[in-house]
Amino acid sequence: MVQLIARRVLQGGLTLLLVSLLVFVGTELLPGDVAQAVLGQSATPESVSELRAQMGLDRPAPLRYLSWLFGILHLDFGMSLANQTPVSVLIGDRLGHTLVLAALSAAVAVPLSFAIGLTAATRPASKFDRVSSIAVLCVAALPEFFLATVLVLIFAVNLRWLPAIAYVTEYRSINQFVTSLAMPVATLAAVIISQMVRMIRATVVNVLSLPYIEMAVLKGVPYRRVILVHALRNAIGPIANVVALNLAYLVSGVVVVETIFAYPGLARLLVDAVSSRDYPVIQACVLIFCVAYIGLMLVADIAAILGNPRLRHAAVKK
Repeated sequence: MVQLIARRVLQGGLTLLLVSLLVFVGTELLPGDVAQAVLGQSATPESVSELRAQMGLDRPAPLRYLSWLFGILHLDFGMSLANQTPVSVLIGDRLGHTLVLAALSAAVAVPLSFAIGLTAATRPASKFDRVSSIAVLCVAALPEFFLATVLVLIFAVNLRWLPAIAYVTEYRSINQFVTSLAMPVATLAAVIISQMVRMIRATVVNVLSLPYIEMAVLKGVPYRRVILVHALRNAIGPIANVVALNLAYLVSGVVVVETIFAYPGLARLLVDAVSSRDYPVIQACVLIFCVAYIGLMLVADIAAILGNPRLRHAAVKK
């Protein structure tokens, strides 16, 4: 198992290396000149050339990629072109905010998804199953910006219960903290629940139709034990992948939510960097999102193998 985990970690590292190359090439292909964008349209060609030399943009692209990659290995993301601040400082201020928002959304979405999905799976064709299926399909069909806008109109404009902007300050009370992040968390949690509930229900229903589940029921095993011990053990693989994908979305897919609620997170920093053509910040933010995605998928893959005896034995034989 140690060799298996080491092999999966190596594959994740190679994937991340390829992603870093794609990120660098993608930013290189963006239109416009960074030096020209920083100095403005009235800058002279001499000043633009001098700034390009100071930024190292006059060097060949392979050398700049190797230099950038070497700096990342030492947690040095370079300097921001927009305000001449270390990128690590900018990321450090924003990453914590995004992680707080993602953690709160996951803490709300994952337990509710399991509760709704398992209840619907154990009562197929029931009234709860039909109502929950229709509800999650309706929510899944709504874009994040529309759902967030509806929440703002209802709770901020009409009822005036919650602030329309998720301001981040030194929270003086729990109530201030909850009211500030209630709508962003609700938006993200609703999107995640709509995706996870359907997959959890479908996976558990499929497992419950297998012969060994019927045998356990005929032997008189309590139904709760059949669900929590026998069914979930074989369903943990697909469920773990679904949970990992949605948690990765929480880290990397919150651009719309952070923009609508003016939340100063990492995704909002990425949007601002794209507007100002701040390439080092863009590269660092995208790479962090990719690390989170690959890391979560790696954890889900390992959890699926460890949780399913058949997958574990097959992996060991390989």
